[in-house]
Amino acid sequence: MSDKTDPQAAFSRLFDLQDEAARSIFGQMMPGAVPKLPDLGEAGQWAKNAGKLQTMWLSFQAEQAAKLSKEMPDPTRWMAYLDSFHKRMPLVDMEAQKAFWGDTMQMWKGVLGQFGGQFGDNSESAPELPRKDKRFRDERWSNNPVFALIHQTYLLMAEQLEGMVDKVDGVDKEKKEQLRFAVKAVIDALSPSNFAATNPVVLERTLETKGENLVRGMQHMLDDMRRGQLTHTDPDAFKLGENIAVTPGKVVHETPLYQLIQYSPSTDEVLQTPLVIFPPWINRFYILDLNPKKSFIRWAVEQGLTVFVVSWKSADASMKDVVWDDYIRAQMDAIDTIRARLDVPSVHTIGYCVAGTTLAATLAILARRGEQDKVASTTFFTAQVDFTKAGELLHFIDDNQMMAIEALSGEGYLDGRYMAATFNLLRGTDLIWNYVVNNYLLGEDYPAFDLLHWNGDVTNLPAKWHKDYLEQLYRDNRLVEPDSLSADGTPIDLRQVSVPTYVQAGKEDHIAPAESVWKIRDHFTGPIRFVLAGSGHIAGVVNPPGSGKYQYWINEDPELDSLEQFREDAVEHPGSWWPDWIEWIRQQDSATVKAAGKRKPGASKSDNVIEDAPGRYVMSR
Repeated sequence: MSDKTDPQAAFSRLFDLQDEAARSIFGQMMPGAVPKLPDLGEAGQWAKNAGKLQTMWLSFQAEQAAKLSKEMPDPTRWMAYLDSFHKRMPLVDMEAQKAFWGDTMQMWKGVLGQFGGQFGDNSESAPELPRKDKRFRDERWSNNPVFALIHQTYLLMAEQLEGMVDKVDGVDKEKKEQLRFAVKAVIDALSPSNFAATNPVVLERTLETKGENLVRGMQHMLDDMRRGQLTHTDPDAFKLGENIAVTPGKVVHETPLYQLIQYSPSTDEVLQTPLVIFPPWINRFYILDLNPKKSFIRWAVEQGLTVFVVSWKSADASMKDVVWDDYIRAQMDAIDTIRARLDVPSVHTIGYCVAGTTLAATLAILARRGEQDKVASTTFFTAQVDFTKAGELLHFIDDNQMMAIEALSGEGYLDGRYMAATFNLLRGTDLIWNYVVNNYLLGEDYPAFDLLHWNGDVTNLPAKWHKDYLEQLYRDNRLVEPDSLSADGTPIDLRQVSVPTYVQAGKEDHIAPAESVWKIRDHFTGPIRFVLAGSGHIAGVVNPPGSGKYQYWINEDPELDSLEQFREDAVEHPGSWWPDWIEWIRQQDSATVKAAGKRKPGASKSDNVIEDAPGRYVMSR
């Protein structure tokens, strides 16, 4: 077999080309020699940084008191790893391999043809390459023929591997999707952009700084290993109650499971019916109160609403027996506490994500008990009740994964870092490998970004309920089966919910896909206003009017049967959907009262509030 068709010979040749590219970079940066030997000062700086790397790593080993191999894997073998993985996959046949290598040779010929076969040719304009990917948008990936070959070969191989999943026979749809997810995760991990030796941007930075970027990157990596979590933002940039979660308010009620925050009014009069927001306990509540410009909570207060928010306690060993019934009882308790505190017959409610799923069950129980009139209206932010189209998270609920969750929950709760890692995997390129490159390889400082700070501020979950949630709702979809589930001694039938309902879904939501959120219309029997917002699970919700971002769609036809029908004649509106929502709220009940008495939490001596917002629970780790 000739070198033109032998894969191993082809890989060998490419590794030789990689070495030539590295020499080329030295030559470009140090004209006159390829490579030029460093002077004594430069050599000393290289040696100093190399010593720092070694000292940091050895110190970390001793600190962890564990045997960690000092032999780092050779990143230049990424293509060999891919080739090995490619050969082991049972879905690959000989014809597919033959076609793959034929395509590879054609691609190499085409790419080299763009450079006239000359290596080290760095023309001002990058050649037009057949495959595009944002990881390789820097011109250094395209201007040098070797790095052009490396990333174009990777992208071709990625296409082939992902395409092979579609050709697997004899595997059910669920297993095929799990295989697709696993293949994509491996492909993302083995991108040449993730390794210093195959990333021209990192190579150039290393030469410029004489390795200082790797020293900074090693410090970042070791800090993350100590935390057990990937860092996305400057950990010292934000402090709760000072420059994040700063809307004024008081904690007015507390249980072992949650704190109830009431926010201080900013208008002389307020709507008579108050609002209570139930955020998901998977995250901290202040996603809705990041800063004054982004805060939904502050904006709602400014619209004349008396706003309450539930702040869930991050689980610990004392919560090992907490189940769904407890969260449902907590929602009912919050509703009753607010009604009694303000002496009102009902409240408006909002449920975000999993708290919205729970709110649907709460409403069904209230309806079954004849108490549905305690809720004047309900709003759902990206919340699912029917999980038949629940998206990528369905990949994490087979029996093996349930066993893994149990194994990780020895003290009765699941460490929130595992959930964070799961959500990061759903967007591995953006939420994992992008930060590996920027912070570990390039040694860049972390940005001060409030949304990323919140994303990394994880909460622990009660293990028993988390497992039940995944099995009973995600896997078995029992919430939409009338009376299949019960809570607090009452069977749940969503068909009994008839309160006016506002449903917001995100057009690009991968956590709660719009098709899944839409299906609430198949189960509730009251009037429903459905809004499709631009962007995804977070930005689709946290989109204040002043930002001028995104858009939303409305279709007023009450007879729609599917999201596809909704989209066909939906009217697009620029900007935030928040004004549409507050208009809808006012249509439910426009009566107002003076913002006095207990509408101003803690304003009088008789109002025995517990502490200032945002409270202790959101700060517990």
